[in-house]
Amino acid sequence: MKSISEDYEKAAEPGSAEKKPQPKGRRPYDRKNAKWVESLRSSDVSRLWSELHRIVSHHPLVRASRSAGLLVEEGSSAYTDLTQELFVQLLSKNRFEHYLESEMTDYEIECEISQIELTNLLTAELRKRHPESYRLARRISTLIQSSSNFRRFDTSGIDDEPHRRLADRLYGLGEWVDSKPRRGSHEVEQRMQMIPVRARDTRMVGCTGDSQVVISNPDLEDLIISVLDAVDSPVDVRTLRSLVMSRLPVMDIYLVPLDGDDSENDGNQFEPVDKRENPEQGLLRRESEREAAGFVDQFLKNLHEAVRGKVKQYNRILGVLWHCYLSPDHSTQLEVAASLGVSDSLVSDYRRRIEQELRALSFCEVEEARQFEIALRERVKTLVFKMAEKEVAV
Repeated sequence: MKSISEDYEKAAEPGSAEKKPQPKGRRPYDRKNAKWVESLRSSDVSRLWSELHRIVSHHPLVRASRSAGLLVEEGSSAYTDLTQELFVQLLSKNRFEHYLESEMTDYEIECEISQIELTNLLTAELRKRHPESYRLARRISTLIQSSSNFRRFDTSGIDDEPHRRLADRLYGLGEWVDSKPRRGSHEVEQRMQMIPVRARDTRMVGCTGDSQVVISNPDLEDLIISVLDAVDSPVDVRTLRSLVMSRLPVMDIYLVPLDGDDSENDGNQFEPVDKRENPEQGLLRRESEREAAGFVDQFLKNLHEAVRGKVKQYNRILGVLWHCYLSPDHSTQLEVAASLGVSDSLVSDYRRRIEQELRALSFCEVEEARQFEIALRERVKTLVFKMAEKEVAV
């Protein structure tokens, strides 16, 4: 893709090869319509807006922003919001005043807005919405450029070769020959199926300790080598990053407010659910607790009558009720018999009487049964512990 500072209106004419080449170094700015200095001095807001909109429309990162979900509209209106945000950012940072005070040329102003201000704006938004993908893409790009295991396949090392953006450069394994053939995208996707997805490294890193490693640099380099080895073809950096990250459990979490933008008065309004009980629910809960307490009293009275009011047998049946039904220890029947000092058959008989009384209870709602269980557990726990304290004291 051409740089936005090039002359898009100039077409290739016959005999253009006969023109003298431009000297190396900074290219002269020859766009006729972009008069930044003149527009700033005259405070021509309409012209400034149109020039910013042109830069936004032709910026190479706009395609990545669209695929990342930052631009959802179609056509020229898709860049209006981004142009507005760029315009406000330049105003808030007093960049327009700086351009005039430092006597920058039209070419220098356009390059700074395009290559610095707008690029920073787009990358900051990408980093916010896709934090893990952004970090992994940067790490992959750094590794393939710095490691001796990889090298470029689209350059011969001559300085006057045309400039290529990093995403469009071809990379492969350093051991491959220069004439390594390229494969089609369909074959590349098929070959990628043999590489398993790596496990996620959940160690926390970062200056604030709120980011996970996902994959360490040595393992990431091994994964890149595995991808290139499976593909067996040089690939451009954009495709390579996509292939590598498809083998990683990437989680991009982007938090948005539930009520949306304050300016969207006509849109749907959302409020978080209040899970606290309201007065009606509190009243019903207290009534069910009182009813459950009444069920507990009647149930214990029936157990007392089942053993003919004998204190020793009543304490034993309470012990069976606690250990077999209510205790979180979940003891077996033989363990309960041993702890109470009775036979296994006696525990079975007590359990039959308890279950008979439980079946005689009638609850209209599940919540009533739940409240009965909670109240019964607290009451029997208190009684059993009191009996244990008396035995120890004796």
